[in-house]
Amino acid sequence: MARNIWATKSIEQLKQDAEAGHGDGHGGGVTLKRTLGPWNLVALGIGAIIGAGLFSLTGIAAANNAGPAVTLSFVLAAVGCAFAGLCYAEFASMIPIAGSAYAYSYATMGELMAWIIGWDLVLEYAVGAATVGISWSGYFVSLLHGWGINLPPEFIASPWQPVKLPSGELVHGIINLPAALIVLIVSYILSRGTEESAFLNSIMVILKVAVVLVFIAIGYSFINPVNYTPYIPESTGVFGEFGYSGILRGAAVVFFAFIGFDAVSTAAQEAKNPQRDMPIGIIGSLVICTILYVLFSHVMTGMVNYTEFKGVAAPVALAIDKTGIAWLLPTIKIAILAGYTSVILVMLLGQSRVFFSMSKDGLISKFFSDTHPKYHTPAKSNMFFGVIVAGFAAFAPISLVGEVTSMGTLLAFILVCAGIIIMRKKAPDMPRAFKTPLVPLVPILGILFCSAMMLSLLTDWSHVARLFGWLAVGMIIYFTYSVKHSRLQKSVQ
Repeated sequence: MARNIWATKSIEQLKQDAEAGHGDGHGGGVTLKRTLGPWNLVALGIGAIIGAGLFSLTGIAAANNAGPAVTLSFVLAAVGCAFAGLCYAEFASMIPIAGSAYAYSYATMGELMAWIIGWDLVLEYAVGAATVGISWSGYFVSLLHGWGINLPPEFIASPWQPVKLPSGELVHGIINLPAALIVLIVSYILSRGTEESAFLNSIMVILKVAVVLVFIAIGYSFINPVNYTPYIPESTGVFGEFGYSGILRGAAVVFFAFIGFDAVSTAAQEAKNPQRDMPIGIIGSLVICTILYVLFSHVMTGMVNYTEFKGVAAPVALAIDKTGIAWLLPTIKIAILAGYTSVILVMLLGQSRVFFSMSKDGLISKFFSDTHPKYHTPAKSNMFFGVIVAGFAAFAPISLVGEVTSMGTLLAFILVCAGIIIMRKKAPDMPRAFKTPLVPLVPILGILFCSAMMLSLLTDWSHVARLFGWLAVGMIIYFTYSVKHSRLQKSVQ
């Protein structure tokens, strides 16, 4: 029986699916409740954006790639993100359903490309949550050390990456237990309800932004201008290791930090007024966080020489130690832990919602779109992914998971930008609550920026192999299961 793997879903079909996938919360099935307003969506974006990229990957990118010029890496990443963000905003206002880039690709490029991007997004959110879980563990260990409590080294580190203890000792562990536990706890919270999770996220976001502002204000007076010299360290001769190529490679590494607006779009099916509020959530969170990122990274690399961040999972704690302000250290670490928790929450939320949409389309098991009869969340999916992501967090090194996530994110952004060009040709008169300006220029620039940053990550073929290995597994699943169970394939035969 012939299958059309390039078959697309019409906008009308997508909207009907959205209406069939939410309700008043009665009846179970695949219902999702519309409970999120514009502030909730902005908070979701900030909750996802301000996290590992700011508190952890900033130090990694400065130490390995850009030095003090990591601020320029953030600017470069933000420019590319702005182009992609504008495209996401238009799609989210047109197609307000839970699948994010997966759903957009289904409408523009067909089922096979939708599957590829959906499978890619699952990796993006899973590895993203694991990255933040590892960073959460680093700050948690540092906080306990300040209180005189030292956890056994074998239970706070991955076997494949040494972790620098607060004492300065480098250790190899057996399992990163705190990282795994926080992922499992957040997964349980998500399974209990989206509205409750969003309220908790808003509280944590307020704490996190307050911490960033306090750090910038206090840290500014501890800046040593010597740490900015040279601002762009001389290249080692290897692409991506300092010099101008290091700024580009650094931008690709910290690009992971900007996937928050992507996660906002996965919550579209739970937004009260998605046509108006989704663009506000996406663009508002991106603008706010970009300003904070540049200021924060400038202060942090001014307080501590970039060479000191090598192998440090909690660079902000190292910078705070330089101030000698006793009360500041535990206060900021507690708030950072709360902030990290919000990042994990949004990443896991996005992951389960993408699989929710794929499951409804018949591409994966119905297990992932079953909702809890009381809480109206995909609770089974939440806990399933909680266990998988906890495994990543327990055993994977942060540098690995961070760069793999950046590659997956960049691929998703490229396809969304291309989708806007296709949709303007395919449905030029369709109502759009928000329109990307200067089409096709903005989408093309988004594709070029994201492609350049993705190429800068291709120097390490191990990351490429892992990404394409994941996609190869996805293709096997698609051609052996998904194409046979696809609702769309059945409808067109």
